[in-house]
Amino acid sequence: MTIETDAPPAPKAPIKPKKLEIHGHTRVDDYFWLRDKDDPEVIAYIEAENAYTQACMDHTAGLQETLYQEMVGRIQESDKEAPVPRDEFWYYSRTEAGKQYPIFCRTTGSSQAPEEVLLDLNALAAGKPYLRLGIYKPSPDHRLLAYSLDEDGSENYAMYFKNLETGDLLPDVLEGTSYSGEWANDNRTFFYTTKDPAWRDYRLHRHILREDQEDDLLLYEEADALFEISLQKTRDKAFIFLNLKSLETSEIRFLDANHPRESLRLLQERRQGIEYGADHHRGIFYIWTNQDAKNFQIVTAPVSRPGMESWQTHQAHDPQVKIDGLACFSGHLAIYMRKNGLKALAVQDLSTGTTHEVDFPEPVYTFRPGENPSFDTQFLRLTYASPITPDSDFDYDMVTRQWHLRKRKPVLGGFDPQDYEVVRLHAAAEDGAQIPISLFYRKGLRKDGSAPCLLYGYGAYGYSIEPGFNMNAFCLVDRGFVYAIAHIRGGQELGRDWYERGKFLHKKNTFTDFVACARHLINQKFTAPERLAIEGRSAGGLLIGAVLNLAPDLFKVAVAGVPFVDVVTTMLDESIPLTVGEFEEWGNPKDPVFYEYMHSYSPYDNLAPGRFPHILATSGLNDPRVQYWEPTKWVARLRRVQQGEGRVLLKTNMGAGHAGASGRYDYLREKAFEYAYILDSLGLTEG
Repeated sequence: MTIETDAPPAPKAPIKPKKLEIHGHTRVDDYFWLRDKDDPEVIAYIEAENAYTQACMDHTAGLQETLYQEMVGRIQESDKEAPVPRDEFWYYSRTEAGKQYPIFCRTTGSSQAPEEVLLDLNALAAGKPYLRLGIYKPSPDHRLLAYSLDEDGSENYAMYFKNLETGDLLPDVLEGTSYSGEWANDNRTFFYTTKDPAWRDYRLHRHILREDQEDDLLLYEEADALFEISLQKTRDKAFIFLNLKSLETSEIRFLDANHPRESLRLLQERRQGIEYGADHHRGIFYIWTNQDAKNFQIVTAPVSRPGMESWQTHQAHDPQVKIDGLACFSGHLAIYMRKNGLKALAVQDLSTGTTHEVDFPEPVYTFRPGENPSFDTQFLRLTYASPITPDSDFDYDMVTRQWHLRKRKPVLGGFDPQDYEVVRLHAAAEDGAQIPISLFYRKGLRKDGSAPCLLYGYGAYGYSIEPGFNMNAFCLVDRGFVYAIAHIRGGQELGRDWYERGKFLHKKNTFTDFVACARHLINQKFTAPERLAIEGRSAGGLLIGAVLNLAPDLFKVAVAGVPFVDVVTTMLDESIPLTVGEFEEWGNPKDPVFYEYMHSYSPYDNLAPGRFPHILATSGLNDPRVQYWEPTKWVARLRRVQQGEGRVLLKTNMGAGHAGASGRYDYLREKAFEYAYILDSLGLTEG
C-alpha cells in the first residue's frame, strides 16, 4: 500500500566519509559528522527531519487527537495514590485534571487527616519545557525534604532541601547530583553520588546541612570504569549501603546510619562474576548471591564478620527458581523470585522458620514491591497487575495471608476486563528453546490472520518485560489488535541462563527469538505479515534494527524508540557516556572476536539495499544513554538503501532525553503520535 501525502521530499544527509580503522579493517562511516550537535548544520538537518516527519503525519492530525482524547478519557485525571504510612505520617502523591505533574503530600495521624502539600512539581515546572523528579526523601524526623530536579532530560540533577515546617528552602543546593541519596539518622547529614565525564556514578559525598557543597567530604571514588555506585538504606534504617556494581560483579560497603562520620566498612570484597545484595535484621545480614548458585541462593552473616568466610546457607539454590532479592521485616523475610517465567513471592516467618509461597489470582500477571518504609509490620505493600487488571495496591498480611486492596487504578471509558482474553504461548526458537509470548485481545477475535498485531520486545541486561497493565494499548486492542510481548533471551524471565544465552557471543539469539515469536503468531493465525507491527526502545531499538535486517518482509511497520543501532562505533568510543560498563553486556570490540561478532549484527553496519517496511525512529537531543546521532545516522542510511515504499521517519525531541517528554499529557501526545503512525501505516485510520 502506498500512503499518499503532500509531504515534501525526504531530507538527505550530506555524505562525508570518515575512515575508522580497527583490527586491520577499515570501516567507512558516511554520517559520522552528525555527532557534533554544536555544528549548526547538524541541528539544521535534525530540524529538517522533524519538519518532514510533521509534514508526513499532518494528515493524521485528527487521528492523533482522537487517540489522545481516548487515552486521556481512560485516566482519572484528578486522582490520589494509596497513602503509605511512615511513623505518624501518611505520604502520597496526587494529580489534578489539566496539570502535567504529580503533587506530593502527606497527612498526620491518619490518612483522612488534613492534607499538607510538600512538593508541587507543576509550580516548579512553570515556564520550563521539561522537568523530572529524581530523589524524593523526607528526613527521618520528617521535618526536612531532600529532592532533586532535572530540567532538560540530561539526567543531571540539582538537589534541594526544604524545611517542611516553614515551607522555606534551605540555602543548600547540590549541583551535578545523580539518582542516589540517603539521609543519616541525625537528620542533618546527607549522602549523595555524582557522575564522571562518561556519566558513570563514581563518587560518594557526605554533605552537612548549611555547609557549602565545596566542603563536602569525598568518602569514596570508584576507579574501575566497569563499576557504578548507588546508595541504599537497610529497611530497619540501621545501615547505609554503598552498592558497587558492574553487570557481572558486585560489592557492598556500609556504615552505621546513626554514626555518619564513621568510615565505610567492607561487607565482601568483589570477586569477578560474583554478585550479591543484602538487607539487615538484628545484627545479621541476609544476603542473596550467585556464589555457587547461578539462580542465586540466600546466605546469612553477622555484621561483625560479614565476609564470605562467614556465610551460612539460609535458602539453598534451586535451578528452577531465580531469586531476585529480599526484604527484611521485624518478624518476616519477603523473598522475591522468578518461577516458570513469572514473578513469585515467598514469605518466611523468622520466629518459626516456616515459609509459604503467595498465591496470585491470574495465570499471567506481574507485581512489584511497593513502598514499605515500616520495619515493624506484618503488612507487605505490593502493586499487582496483569494485562487486563489495572495496577492494584495491596497490603498482604504476612501472618494471616490475606490480601487487603488499598487502591486500584481507575480506568474510565467503560473498561470491563471481561471483554478481553489473556493468552500465554510458546514459540520454538532456532535451537529449540521455547520462547514465552504474552498476548491479550478482545474476546471474539477471529484467528484467521486478519487481525493486526503489535509485538513488543527488549531482551537485554537481564531486564524482564513484565505482562502488566498497559492502559494506552487499549487504543489498539479496542481497534482489533492483538498486543503481544516476546519474552526473548537477554531478559531473565526464565532465570539467569535465559539472560546469559542472550548476551556476549550469544546476542543473536535475542534477534532470532523475536523473529521466531513473530512467525509463531503468524502461523497460529493471530496476524499476518502485512498486519504486523513491532516496537522496541533503547536496547529494544537495537532489537528492532537487527530483526529488520534479518527479516524485513515479515513486518509492515516498526517503531524504534531511542534505538541503540550504531553498536560498534559507540562501543569503540570510551568517551561516550556509559560505554565502558557495557563491555560486560555486549563485549569489548577491542577484542577481535567480540568486534567481529558485534559488527555482524550491528543494525547500522549491516544495512543493505532492500525493501524495508514503514519505520519510525525517535530520539532525544539530550539523551545521555543512546546518543541522538545513532537513530539520526541510521535513518539517513536507511533512506539510501530503501527500495520499497515504506516511509522512514525520524522524530527528535529537541528538549528531552532518553525517557521522552516529562509531563503526563505531553507523554500521551507522543504515544498518540506513535500509534497514529502504526495505524496509518497499516491503513487502519477509520474508527
